[in-house]
Amino acid sequence: MRLVLASASPRRRELIGRLGIVPDAVMAADIDETPHDREIPREYARRMAREKALAILADGAHVLAGDTVVACGRRILPKAEDEATARACLTLLSGRRHRVLSAIALRSPDGTLRERLSETIVRFKPLSHQEIDAYIDGGEWDGKAGGYAIQGSAEGLIATISGSHSGVVGLPLFETRALLKAAGFAVA
Repeated sequence: MRLVLASASPRRRELIGRLGIVPDAVMAADIDETPHDREIPREYARRMAREKALAILADGAHVLAGDTVVACGRRILPKAEDEATARACLTLLSGRRHRVLSAIALRSPDGTLRERLSETIVRFKPLSHQEIDAYIDGGEWDGKAGGYAIQGSAEGLIATISGSHSGVVGLPLFETRALLKAAGFAVA
């Protein structure tokens, strides 16, 4: 069986490798990632994973796609593309709990679509201006949902996490393993 990973994320490629899986191909899905009006974070994450899985043309192969959404209440936080956005996200998350929703979708060659969702609760410590400045200066926020990467120095700013650490990084391994096993893949 062949597997295509529908992601440009090096983190997802590394994470799936932890399951003993090396994708036969890696292709980024080119889709519009704009949330719909009044779309709640959970449904947005599911829709993004599903649309990415369906966007990749891969005859005879399974396609695995994922999407990670940082949500504060019903608000979907953006991927930080500039310092101002990263700073705004970190300021909002300072001392608060938020949810990280990591959705995955696996499309089989016959078109069957399997989906899972991981929800993790993360709480940052109250962040000082100096801590936010230092994190911004480090650059780990670039392109990250919610303006932070838990696998980097932000982990030292997180007071609690309840759920899937790998889901916050970008691919919930428990759920991914279950989907791949259900599809017949040999998984570590």
